[in-house]
Amino acid sequence: MSGNPTLRPYTPADQEATIELWRRTWQAAYPAIDFAARVDWWRARWRDELLPVATVTIAEADDIMIGFVTVDPSTGYLDQLVVAPEAWGGGGAQALVAEAKRIAPSGLDLHVNADNARAIRFYEKHGFVIAGPDKNPISGKPVFKMSWKP
Repeated sequence: MSGNPTLRPYTPADQEATIELWRRTWQAAYPAIDFAARVDWWRARWRDELLPVATVTIAEADDIMIGFVTVDPSTGYLDQLVVAPEAWGGGGAQALVAEAKRIAPSGLDLHVNADNARAIRFYEKHGFVIAGPDKNPISGKPVFKMSWKP
């Protein structure tokens, strides 16, 4: 993929592509988990939990979706920042985190899996700090709450 990523607002026509990108990216990060079995759950979560409250921004390179970010502007909660594995290191994640900061300029909070060292390093590089330990309410796995304040 060449060129800088471009950002655009999410449209309903993006739904299946975003869910597949979400699945594919998590599968690359956690290959031992069968994420294909969770697609229906993801689809429902996307439709029922994220879209009603989040501003969703799509990142593209060469007219191909390479990532997205979901931010609740009323709370500053960044629920998902997803970038296709083949686009890791290409500027898409940086563009999306900058957009998240624009959407919620007073601050952002997120949860990151405690075993996802790559994501933790990325967020720290972009000004987030670990605010404390927590656990995923669904899996019970350890996560860190991370926060960014301007």
